[in-house]
Amino acid sequence: MTLLNICGERLANQGLVTQRLEKASEVVALLGAVQAQDYSGAKWGLAQRTRGATESAVEKEITDGAILRTHVLRPTWHFVAPPDIRWMLKLTAPRVKAILAHYDRQLGVDAAVLRKSRAVLTKVLRDGNQLTRSELARALTKARIRADGTERLARLMMHAELDGLICSGARRGKQFTYALLDERVSPTKELERDEALCELATRFFATRGPATVDDFAWWSGLSKTDAKRAAQAAEAGFEHTVIGGRQYWFPRVTRSTRTKLPVARLLPAYDEYFIGLKDRSAMHAKLERSGVEPSDGFIFRHVVTIDGQMVGRWKPTLKGKSVAIELVLLTVLSKAEHRSVAHEVERFGAFLELPESPAVSEVAS
Repeated sequence: MTLLNICGERLANQGLVTQRLEKASEVVALLGAVQAQDYSGAKWGLAQRTRGATESAVEKEITDGAILRTHVLRPTWHFVAPPDIRWMLKLTAPRVKAILAHYDRQLGVDAAVLRKSRAVLTKVLRDGNQLTRSELARALTKARIRADGTERLARLMMHAELDGLICSGARRGKQFTYALLDERVSPTKELERDEALCELATRFFATRGPATVDDFAWWSGLSKTDAKRAAQAAEAGFEHTVIGGRQYWFPRVTRSTRTKLPVARLLPAYDEYFIGLKDRSAMHAKLERSGVEPSDGFIFRHVVTIDGQMVGRWKPTLKGKSVAIELVLLTVLSKAEHRSVAHEVERFGAFLELPESPAVSEVAS
């Protein structure tokens, strides 16, 4: 294995070459956690790894609680599967809280405030109530807890999520709601810390590999010591080899990466294909050959890839019953690569279930 074929292996391990899964919830369970602060983009990221899940189908799974959205791992939104949320929070929440501590002090969010806010949230969400953030802000204010300003309110909600008190409810129109976790998710088997470390590492290297322990530490938010311990616990299911001076871990069972046509993907911002890696240099080879200076800023935009290599950006804009897609290609594509991109555009249109095909415009870089 070399740096040149790492990307193909990663694509296959994430289900981005051959889609075998039917439901978005199966993708979430496979990947362990899926970054999801870009909500619409994250739904498309899940659907791409299925055989054809639509946006409405993904949304229904979220509404039904088959997919949860909460703060876990690093301090940002992730999709997680219900059976995983408790052990994952128990494992990673302490590190996230440590990161938040400095800003908590600046916002005046201390133990007493959090204790009082948890009591209020428990009371107003009890018996299946699912409330929006603005409704919860009013309840907190009524209880004389400052919930003014987006940042302070967000911090109170984040702590309640990290404590395993609340999680996502069903959306109400375009508004997100919160629900009590214990009412939303049935009791699940608890994992001991070493079991949880092993399980998290197994999910990561099975789907992001070939990857390094540094990559795993970045993705999981764990300390380097815990990341090494987790990798060692999961070692039996993986092989590892040194490439370019780094040790990469990958599944013992190699999935086929061979295809007759180039594999183009229109990946959303923060997609797990690249956000789960600290070192993303392997996917920059085509840009570098084209004289384009790679930048990690790419991950904050929707990315066009060919065979796992970044080749440009894309931007969808909904217009009534159609979607317009702007492509900014940073490398010269072959005819076959253009056809593969066109196929992905149609696939994105099918995901949105719009009656009109997407309109595509290519913009000079």
